[in-house]
Amino acid sequence: MTSLQTPPTNSWWKKQDIKRLLLLTVIFSVAIGYFGSTVQAWAMGTPASESMQNVINLITMFTWVSAPVAGFVAAIAVSALLGKHHYGDNPPPEADHAISNSPRGNAAWIVVSALLCLFALVAGLVALQDQNSQILNSNAMRISVTGQQWVWNFDYPNSKGVRSSVLHLPVDQPVVFNVTSKDVKHSFWIVQMGIKVDANPGVITQTAVTPNTIGTFDIRCAELCGLLHAYMQNKVIVESRADYEAWLASQPDTSQTTWVDKNPKADSQGGKTA
Repeated sequence: MTSLQTPPTNSWWKKQDIKRLLLLTVIFSVAIGYFGSTVQAWAMGTPASESMQNVINLITMFTWVSAPVAGFVAAIAVSALLGKHHYGDNPPPEADHAISNSPRGNAAWIVVSALLCLFALVAGLVALQDQNSQILNSNAMRISVTGQQWVWNFDYPNSKGVRSSVLHLPVDQPVVFNVTSKDVKHSFWIVQMGIKVDANPGVITQTAVTPNTIGTFDIRCAELCGLLHAYMQNKVIVESRADYEAWLASQPDTSQTTWVDKNPKADSQGGKTA
């Protein structure tokens, strides 16, 4: 009697371990994309500006784009840990279709990874260009920000020398910050508005935002600047135009203003002070 044997399968995608690996990749990709984007958006809190919302959207997009890569790596790791173990000096019989031996597989991995990196680069540059373009807004109010160990001071235009350590902003008003430092390098960061820029001694750097939510939000230093760096934080109060004008009129003239009306067409990465 002649025994019938199933001919070997030459198509790699029909092999059982490959099917399992692809299924795990899909499952892990969806899980990583969903939970990664959801948790990150939740951790960043409610946005207080369009800039912050754009940051959340960009991070969510990056998470979903990179999720298949992370899912594939996770699937390989889980398959290796939970799969059939092989002992001996010779490779297992199914190793003939290992991805390391597949020129097409290696080429696909390199091309896909390169395209994902290129997509992330272009998307990031577009978002950065959009953020920088706000600095050229001729209707923006310009506020000088001075950092020093370990406080922030804010000088307001058209205010006859008003300076405060708590930042006040009118809602829906574009604002350009001219940022500098008196001593060491700091980093001016309004957390819920999604803007951050270095404060360098002797140099003015700029960033811009339009707050769109009334409330009180956090200002922090994002650059290690000495012993009390962790305490270099304050608040920004976003209020109606009427409340802002009333607050500004109630403030005394400190005669200490360092306000600089920097040319809005200057380089947003900073320039020498006058």
